[in-house]
Amino acid sequence: MADASNGGSAGNPIEAARRVARPTLPRRFYVQATAAKEADAYAVRLDGKAVRTPARRILAAPRLALAQAIAAEWQAQRDVIDPATMPLTRLGNAIIDGVADRAGPVADEIAKYAATDLVFYRAATPPELAERQRRHWDPVLAWAAEVLGARFAIREGVVHVTQPDAALAAIRAAIPDEPWSLGALHAATTLTGSALLALALAQRRLSVEAAWQAAHVDEDWNMEQWGRDALALERRATRFAELRAAATVLACLQAQNQQCAAMEA
Repeated sequence: MADASNGGSAGNPIEAARRVARPTLPRRFYVQATAAKEADAYAVRLDGKAVRTPARRILAAPRLALAQAIAAEWQAQRDVIDPATMPLTRLGNAIIDGVADRAGPVADEIAKYAATDLVFYRAATPPELAERQRRHWDPVLAWAAEVLGARFAIREGVVHVTQPDAALAAIRAAIPDEPWSLGALHAATTLTGSALLALALAQRRLSVEAAWQAAHVDEDWNMEQWGRDALALERRATRFAELRAAATVLACLQAQNQQCAAMEA
């Protein structure tokens, strides 16, 4: 049926192209999504049948609360199953298929971020931006020095600064081996562009909102000066949902009870 509000796709080539490019989503075929014990983990089940990852492995989490949170995404689907609205499921698939069998390389990739971390490189001007960077980033550096024993150098500009081997080794030692924690930390690192922000999130030094703000100091400043872009904000909202999913995984694994949620302030 044509969309009367824009004259239909025949009169709107951009909308027509979007509709052609839009994937056909599978219809919801199940009544109930649940979580149940599966060997030494908890599997997501649809009407009692196990959900499988793209690599055909069972979608199962190490904690019941986490499996229940993933199952809730499946239960929340309506007429169709839209992976775009299921960040926990996507992250779980990535961890099971892409992290569990290659923990070492994934941890090494996180450690590489620490060598050129976002929070090391500062603006000289304008002073308002420099102050905002200090306000969001200096407490993270102080925390890394005090808690992790990692003391880093900062500089103005973007010219590379070589960081002390001892500091980088301290960061590498703080990276977990357990696949779900590691996968969530890797996701947080790539989403924020900072291993230090990701570790601060994982160790509850930062809430998910504070980590997100710290990761976007420069971008927020530019938007304030030059205006906001709707498409950029849409992509950013998607990425924030992915960061919340990573934070939820970390919170579930650390929780001492049967409930978990993305870490707040």
